[in-house]
Parts: sequence; C-alpha cells; structure tokens
Amino acid sequence: MGTFALTDKAVLLRPEDDVAVAKAEIPAGSVLEDGAARITVRQDIRPGHKVARRALAPGAPVRRYGQVIGFATQPIAVGDHVHTQNLGIGALGAERYEVGVDVRPVDLYPPDRMRHFDGYERDDGRVGTRNYVAIISGVNCSASVSQFVKDKFRDVQREFPNVDGVIAITHKSGCGTKLFGEDHLALQRVLAGYAKHPNVAAYILVGLGCEVNQAAGMVERQRMAAPGHPERKPFLVNIQEAGGIRKTVERAAAEVAKLLPQADAARRTKQPVSELTLATNCGGSDANSGMTANPALGWAVDELVRYGGTGVLAETPEIYGAEHLLIRRAISEGVAKKLLDRYTWWEWYCRGIEAMDNNPAPGNKAGGLTTVFEKSLGGVAKGGTTPLMDVFLYGEPITTRGFVFMDTPGHDPVSITGLVAGGCNLICFTTGRGSVFGCKPVPSIKLATNSLMYRHMAEDMDLNCGVILEGTPLPAVGRQIFEEMLAVASGKRTKSELSGVGEEEFAPWIIGPVM
Repeated sequence: MGTFALTDKAVLLRPEDDVAVAKAEIPAGSVLEDGAARITVRQDIRPGHKVARRALAPGAPVRRYGQVIGFATQPIAVGDHVHTQNLGIGALGAERYEVGVDVRPVDLYPPDRMRHFDGYERDDGRVGTRNYVAIISGVNCSASVSQFVKDKFRDVQREFPNVDGVIAITHKSGCGTKLFGEDHLALQRVLAGYAKHPNVAAYILVGLGCEVNQAAGMVERQRMAAPGHPERKPFLVNIQEAGGIRKTVERAAAEVAKLLPQADAARRTKQPVSELTLATNCGGSDANSGMTANPALGWAVDELVRYGGTGVLAETPEIYGAEHLLIRRAISEGVAKKLLDRYTWWEWYCRGIEAMDNNPAPGNKAGGLTTVFEKSLGGVAKGGTTPLMDVFLYGEPITTRGFVFMDTPGHDPVSITGLVAGGCNLICFTTGRGSVFGCKPVPSIKLATNSLMYRHMAEDMDLNCGVILEGTPLPAVGRQIFEEMLAVASGKRTKSELSGVGEEEFAPWIIGPVM
C-alpha cells in the first residue's frame, strides 16, 4: 500500500491530538510515518475521517484540535478508523470554565487605515448592503395574500433600478400560541427586526384580523414606524377589515406602489467597514470545516473587529462541548453568565429527547464528524479570537460592537432568521457537504470547505477554502473572504442571489408548543 509521511496523507492539528484527519483516501495497509512512530492503517480511511495515532482504552478521552471530542467506547488500536463505532460523548464538567483567561486587547486599526464599502445609509444611521421593499405577514393566515401582493411587482427593477426587489416575509406562525409568551415575543422581535432592517428601505404589514399576533399591537410594542417617518405608524391592512383577499391585495399593492419611488431614491455612498454586522453560520459541515473555512472565516471576523465592525457567532446547540472556549474569551463575568444561562436553558429545553447529543446530522457523519463536541470545536472557530463582548437573545437587536454571540438553534434558516432580525447586514455561510442557503434581504456568501465539493457545485459556492489543505496559507484565504465581504456589501451578487434563492428561507423559531 506504500509508506508516506503522515502529513502527506492527513492533517494533524495539534501535537497532542490522538487522531489525524485524512486529506484523501488512505487504503488499509498503508504505513504513515508519524515522527519516530509508524502507523499501519487498519481499515480504509475516507477523506475527512480520522485515523488513530495512539492506542486508547475504553473510556479514554480522544483529542482533536487539542480538545476532547469524545471518549473511546471500545479499545482503539493505532491505525484504527475512529468514528461512530468506537467514539461517543460523555460529561465534560463545568470545572473546565475559566472566565476571561484568553481575553486579549484588540489592536484596532487607526482611523486613517479605515476600509470602506458602498452602502445605503438609513435615517437611523445604520447602513444597508441591499435595498428591498418588504411585505410582512403578521400571521400564516395572511401569507398567501402577502405573496399575491409581491407577485404584482416581479419586474420592479425595470422601473425602479435601485430597488433590489419586493419580498414577502411569510411564515407558519402568529397564532395558536400563548399571548405574549416566549414564542409570541420572539416572533414579534423577528418581524420587527426585518421591518427595521437597514436592508429594507420600506415595508407594509398584512394581517388577518383575529390572530394572536395582532399587527397593531406589535407596532406599539415594538415601536415600529413608517419608513422615513418615525412620527407615523406603518401601513397596516387586515384581511377581515378590508373585506377579503381581493380588496386586501388591491389596497396593499397600491401602498407598495407608493413606497417604491421612495426606496428607489436611495443611493449607495462610501461607508466605513465598521458599519458591517456579519452573521456567521455553517450548514452541511464536514471534517474539513474546522480546518479550512471556519478558521479562515474566523480570521476575517478578527479583521472586521479590528476595523470596529461586528462579527456574530450563533447556533447554541452547536457550541455544546466548546462553550468553555468562549467563556475563556468573555469580557466579564456578566457576559460569561449570559452565555451559560442560555446553555443551561438549552439543556432544560432538550431534556428527555437527547437532542443535544443526537448531533451531528447524518450528512455531517458521512463527512467525518463523529460527535457534537467535534462539530462544535470546529464550528466555534468561525468566531475568531477576539474577546466575547456580549450575548443576545434570539432576534434581539445587536447593539454591541466587536465579537458577540446570539442564542439561536443550529437549524440554518431558523438561526439566520434570528441573526438577520438582530440587524446583521451580511452573512458568511460555511459548508462542506454543499448547502445552497440564501437569505433575502441579506446576501449570503457561501464558503466551501473542500475543493472537491467546490468544483462539483461551483455555480452555488462563492469561495473555495479547501485550498488551505493544498498549501495555501490560512490567512491568505481569510483575507480573500474579507475582500469578498466588502465587494458583496458594495453590491456584488452572491451565487445564491444569482440563483434567486433566499425568500422561502425566512423561518422564525417556534420555541414552545403549538396549541
């Protein structure tokens, strides 16, 4: 089968790691020279999968990234394939938490080195990267009507070239839930967040009339105003009050027609990079995610923070087993407690169904990820290295600059819906298996973790981070991501935008029971 240097065939992230990750297929019988040691590979190892560097007894911790990714469930011999058949998770313990020990001052760039992009400055001072008009449905019962209104403006750019489009923000909720309960308030935060988003130049609200989520009440509670007129309430129409579907569509369409010239009057102007709020997410991860796209994106997040911008990590269930690394970066005991409180809530929320442990997904496992700890340690790399400045609830307005965290589920559309509602005006989305996620009204930059998938899905991937495994330095790829962020923020279309993807992905988190 041949004898090779370990690093020719696999990636070793830390000297103390118990496993190395295959770059390409390693046939059984191959010999890998690991320093003075020789590893005879005992089973075929697929790309992205792990080979044991050391013999491990049942119950022994197994390390990758220099961190525990799980515990041996049976004896593991040198050269064994390490995966679901011999690796599981156990309790890591709260004794790992050390608040703030990795906090280091951020070396901010001086004002004369500020980078810029071309964005839309709004009346409240925030800056958009796109320019949409939105029809926001307060309840699922008005979703079809909202779509009917949108359909009247499919060719809007022919007359209004500065408007990126008219979108319908529809969902499956808004009723059958406790009035002002956790679900209801989260939905209101999200809908208001989209209405107020800097990428939305103007909006209207469409309701049914008898729902739990009364649009008029949401306007008051969320302090929503007419676009460009903070002293006025936004346009709102209820189907029952208007007299049915046709009359509602006519009234709503007439109002959208009035708003389009106002939106079209907006122009891009030179804006500092500090006005970017970047949502980071991963979907369809593989074992390369934590070695290529995620740490390269983390480099770009660090760069954005040095310019005074904001980078947001999310997906709370997917930091399970890696939360201690964020606690080490927490700027204060208060910030650490906010994160741990959300982590504790999730353990309560998932009690009895083993949902936190039932991760990674089948596609993740096929790509080489074995445990949630391993997935989380790779995922947290998207957040870079700067101090954790704050923690926000799902869909809560992001008001702190620097690196922050938002509590969201790991499910991609639900997670990003909350991040966009919080004010993120740009998305970087890493994927190893090939997610095609898009998210209007915010552009989504797709970062491939490996070259094979990038070439196979080139029409859907924006950048190939797999070149890191082929010798390109990680900072060079991080710089490429950062430059792509500025280009997209200035108007360059992402692959998902060119494909028309992004409107159906609006998915507010349904937290509790549906009654």
